[in-house]
Amino acid sequence: MGTRSGPKGIFPSGMASGKSGQRIEPSFGGSDDGGDLRVDASDRVSGGGSKPKRAKSPERGARREKRGRRAGGLGSGRSGSGGGFFGLVRRFAYWCIVLGIWGAIGVGGLVLYYGARMPSATSWSIPERPPNVKILAANGDIIANRGATGGEAIALEDMSPYIPQAVIAIEDRRFYSHFGVDPLGLARAMLTNVTSGRMVQGGSTLTQQLAKNLFLSPERTLERKVQEVLLAFWLEQKYTKDQILAMYLNRVFFGSNAYGVEAASRRYFNKSARDVNLGEAALLAGLLKAPSRLSPARDPEAAEERAQLVLGAMREEGFISDSEITTAMSQAPTRAKSFWSGAEHYVADMVMDQLPGMIGEVTQDLVIDTTIDLALEKRAEEVLAERLEAEGGKLNASQAALVSIDGTGAIRALVGGRDYAESQFDRASKAKRQPGSAFKPFVYAAALEIGRTPMSVRNDAPVRIGNWTPENYDQKYRGEVTLADALASSLNTIAAQLVMEVGPQNVVKLAHRLGIDSDMQANASIALGTSEVTLVELTSSYAPFMNGGFKATPHVIRRISTADGTVLYENTYDNPPRVLDPAIVSEMNRMMVRVLTDGTGKNARLPGWEAAGKTGTTQSFRDALFVGYTSNLATGIWFGNDDGKFMKKVTGGGLPARAWHDFMIAAHEGLSPSPLFGTTGVQPVFDEGGIAAAGEMPADGFGTDNRDVFPERPAGMDGVESMDGMAAVDQVRPAEQAGGPIPPAGVGETTGGTRRTTLFDLLTGG
Repeated sequence: MGTRSGPKGIFPSGMASGKSGQRIEPSFGGSDDGGDLRVDASDRVSGGGSKPKRAKSPERGARREKRGRRAGGLGSGRSGSGGGFFGLVRRFAYWCIVLGIWGAIGVGGLVLYYGARMPSATSWSIPERPPNVKILAANGDIIANRGATGGEAIALEDMSPYIPQAVIAIEDRRFYSHFGVDPLGLARAMLTNVTSGRMVQGGSTLTQQLAKNLFLSPERTLERKVQEVLLAFWLEQKYTKDQILAMYLNRVFFGSNAYGVEAASRRYFNKSARDVNLGEAALLAGLLKAPSRLSPARDPEAAEERAQLVLGAMREEGFISDSEITTAMSQAPTRAKSFWSGAEHYVADMVMDQLPGMIGEVTQDLVIDTTIDLALEKRAEEVLAERLEAEGGKLNASQAALVSIDGTGAIRALVGGRDYAESQFDRASKAKRQPGSAFKPFVYAAALEIGRTPMSVRNDAPVRIGNWTPENYDQKYRGEVTLADALASSLNTIAAQLVMEVGPQNVVKLAHRLGIDSDMQANASIALGTSEVTLVELTSSYAPFMNGGFKATPHVIRRISTADGTVLYENTYDNPPRVLDPAIVSEMNRMMVRVLTDGTGKNARLPGWEAAGKTGTTQSFRDALFVGYTSNLATGIWFGNDDGKFMKKVTGGGLPARAWHDFMIAAHEGLSPSPLFGTTGVQPVFDEGGIAAAGEMPADGFGTDNRDVFPERPAGMDGVESMDGMAAVDQVRPAEQAGGPIPPAGVGETTGGTRRTTLFDLLTGG
């Protein structure tokens, strides 16, 4: 082995003379090596005095390679190119790749997990848009849209082109280039929100918003967001961009209970989305960020400020020019009313109330053709508003209603109150009130049917029926008067006598036959209109006097069709039944003409037109009515207060008659005057009490002037009628206190074969 014996033989040859002069100690093993002393080959040196060279071991090489990698190289050794800046870049790229892979795996797992919780894609379908009911006037103009959306769906090509441009510019500029999700838009929104420290922009595309609106709840959760993305991908794969945009614009919420651009356009601008201009389109698009907060009905300034931003975005995208934006910005801000307004909405509500009874549940878009004349509707609303504004305050009258009906029963105009925005309750078709003396024509018609005539004479004197003693309004009595005079002056005593002669139950039957549907009490006080009815049914019951004796069932719906034109319902009022004999109609018309020419309805006279009607006032001036007609229209008007407070001596011949005159003048503008049914060339008929001489009926219809029968009304009494209503409260007084005898006409006396009944029968309707 090249060692020497003796004490020094244990050192390798030449170590004593090495340059370092360092002594190398031996290494001793454990006891199980047999006590041998061995030298490792690395401890040997080659000849001479050269530096010892160690052999490389595998472990030592591995350590060196590891140190080299730590120094910055992906290769071996300590190459100068593996460290420094470039090494940091490589390490950053490396970890980005690693984290990206793991992130993709995590996202994929979430997508798979939440996607598995959704129904199978094969079962996905676009939910049906809530049905819309489009309500049209007689000329085809839109009255209103009703339904959950508030407007119909319209095709993209039918909209104003500014609408989709404005929405794309402010909500999703890359709508036509992305695949349902916009990574660039999402990144931009995230950066903007981070730098501003709050939520300023959203990263959802129009497709994602549509998916959320169609299928998902509005809650902000990771699951909902993942599902939104999956649904957006599905929408983009199944539908074209234009189809997606059209669905979005027809369903998105624009505030103020308006869903879709058509509903919003009509809500805020009172026009179709087909006709909106650039500024209006910008305002609509601006609402999408916060529909309720930015609604012009709530905050017009905020809505306009947002619209200006939309216009700027449209210019940046090249949709509009500088001149167009200048024009749009110069337009006055939109001032939308806080709520739906206009009397036509009373009509729309009436249509929706009647619709289920005609076709059942509404499950598809419908088109309703009505009988409403929008020009008359607007004029009716204006007339009532003008009268309330001019006289309502001083007369303590706060509300009014109007209904106008033609000879077939078609409702041509209906106003349910002073202002629909303030109160949606329909006082024309839903409120039941006592009609007062406006009910008397039914009493007189029933009397004519049992043989009485306009020339029949009765004694105007105090009357007692049981404990009831009805009085005239002025508490005066005129002695013998004809029925025609009594109706013209609305004498309560004569009406009470007639109802007892005819029988209350027969008066009720006639009123029902003519069109009143409400239940009525068949008692003596019905002579003064104490049973409650609606203004619609009362007015429609006057129509048989206008049309020659045929029932005029009130109706507003003429036809119901689907959106594709399939007719589901059409009214059947073309062949109405006859409810009054033509001779009775003729006599009643002659009598009620005098209400306007000589009686309590003088304020309602129409220059050049023959008109008839009747005033009505209820107890303590709670309600005042005038119902009248020409050969074209029957119109009823009511004034009063919702809480039943007394007006200041407002009678049917005052405020209602003047409003009736104003409306009917407008309604008959441009029409040629025509006489009422049976008012010319008819010979008078007299019963046993008649006083007129035989011969042709004079021009006024009755052969004697009202002033020849009883003294002229006191000054200031024109338009003031007898007090109507439940006299049991204010107008009942014992006959001995009233003074004067019971009239010789005899309460309960009948002629012409009608059986005499007991007082109990008459009072109870038996």
